[in-house]
Amino acid sequence: QGKFMLLRDTRTDGSFLVHHFLSFYLRAGCKVCFVALLQSFSHYNIVAQKLGVSLTAAKDRGQLVFLEGLGSCLNVVFGEEEPEEEQEPKQPHPLQFLRTSFSSSGTVSDLRALFDFVRTALAPAAGDVWQGRVLLVDELGVLLSLGAAPVAVLDFVHYCRVAVCSRLQGNIVVLVHSDEDSEDEENELLVTSMCHHSDLILWAEGLATGFCKDVHGQLKIIRRTSLQPGGQRDTLQLYQYKIQERNVTFFARGMSAAVL
Repeated sequence: QGKFMLLRDTRTDGSFLVHHFLSFYLRAGCKVCFVALLQSFSHYNIVAQKLGVSLTAAKDRGQLVFLEGLGSCLNVVFGEEEPEEEQEPKQPHPLQFLRTSFSSSGTVSDLRALFDFVRTALAPAAGDVWQGRVLLVDELGVLLSLGAAPVAVLDFVHYCRVAVCSRLQGNIVVLVHSDEDSEDEENELLVTSMCHHSDLILWAEGLATGFCKDVHGQLKIIRRTSLQPGGQRDTLQLYQYKIQERNVTFFARGMSAAVL
């Protein structure tokens, strides 16, 4: 409880980690706020069904609060109202910064509306039976592509850590894409900052030797023990993996069944 976990991918797609944590926390009976900026609800639901979880049922019982970034962006930009907004017209849209990315004075807008959405979604209520609170974000770098400044994104993460990890003793899981050869300085600044503040880093990387049908990549598991009181050096575990239809197989480097 109270941990910030970073999912990072380089030269590969680390979305299988997002699907794992989403289904894992729902099965564990946690209240989940999912800020999905990459894919549609139907996409996540189809994958979750293969993992034995129904996102539709989780939404209906109030366990899952889902923000679909793809549709929301269009609604905000073109001024279309969603059903939720019609019910609560005074509540600003979570992605309201798209309309006010730059004010008349030239100051960059913040992500306060998005933070308020997360805080409201995970706020304790009378009669709660949930085992914990979880914020899941896929993918944080999209906010930069939508016009948010790196400082605004870092502020958003900071306030979410205080609200979710510290006050509610919940967990935050965030995915970020990174490319060590990229010239996108803002994204690399975001990735570096996230790594510095994370308690656990799961770093999925493509193979340096290129594509292999039996080994899809390698996963670095970095436990930030140096952040704990009296902690020593961070610990690192390294595995290779193969993504299958309903699960992922992990093995030590060079120990793939196809290789042996």
